[in-house]
Amino acid sequence: MSKTQQQKADELAALNRAGTYVLPNAWDVGSAVLTANTGALVIATTSAGVSWGRGVPDGQHLTREAALDVVRDIAAAVDLPVSADVESGYGPGPSDVAETARGVVAAGAVGINLEDSGNPDGGLFDDGAQAARIRAAREAAAAAGLPNLQINARTDVYLAGIGAPEGRYDETLRRARAYADAGADTLFVPGLTDLDVIATLVADAPIPVNVMAGPGAPSVGELAKAGVRRVSLGASVAFAAYSLVVRATREVLHEGTYEALSEVEPWTVINGGFPSR
Repeated sequence: MSKTQQQKADELAALNRAGTYVLPNAWDVGSAVLTANTGALVIATTSAGVSWGRGVPDGQHLTREAALDVVRDIAAAVDLPVSADVESGYGPGPSDVAETARGVVAAGAVGINLEDSGNPDGGLFDDGAQAARIRAAREAAAAAGLPNLQINARTDVYLAGIGAPEGRYDETLRRARAYADAGADTLFVPGLTDLDVIATLVADAPIPVNVMAGPGAPSVGELAKAGVRRVSLGASVAFAAYSLVVRATREVLHEGTYEALSEVEPWTVINGGFPSR
């Protein structure tokens, strides 16, 4: 029996309250279904992968409609909680973010990833402006019938290298407190990979911490020991998949060989992983 949207929201909220879990990131129905088949508990979209799949670069180039189309298709294809990467909300104002949150709920997702980058004036939205945008998402989701939409508030202080290095921790913590007060459920800090700093942030932040992992980052076990609640792969899987497209086609076109295609899963794992319609 399929779960209701409210049940999926409750599942994601419970995961955000205890333990450590991994958020694999999908970019279309195929990648979402195969990810679900591996035993993932949650499917999160990656704006980079969705953007590339739509033929545009990552970084605020998607339209709200294009992003929500993908979210809707994924949510209909998997019986798992789906969290939508909505970049900076597809518009600068609280009303823009509110419209995006309503669209996410209508598409069947139960979480959003909302970042504080994308300020039209450059840099990050200040914490007050971003708090207002988070609050608008919370209120819009509640009005749309999903009051516990899980809001993952992303701050790009570390990723974008904002300010002097020695001041980034305090700036991140200040934003964490403002975002939590506005209704965020979790704090996402991509670009932060120092385990000692991560453990300190976990202890100081008023909401659970999400970090971005991938090659060169601490292992999931190390992050769990530091107290991280959510481990996101971000664009890593999509980046690897699209990189294979480039490597394999470049190799066969220029060298006439196929080594890049030698490490694949069995046909039954891929083709057999999709339900017959």
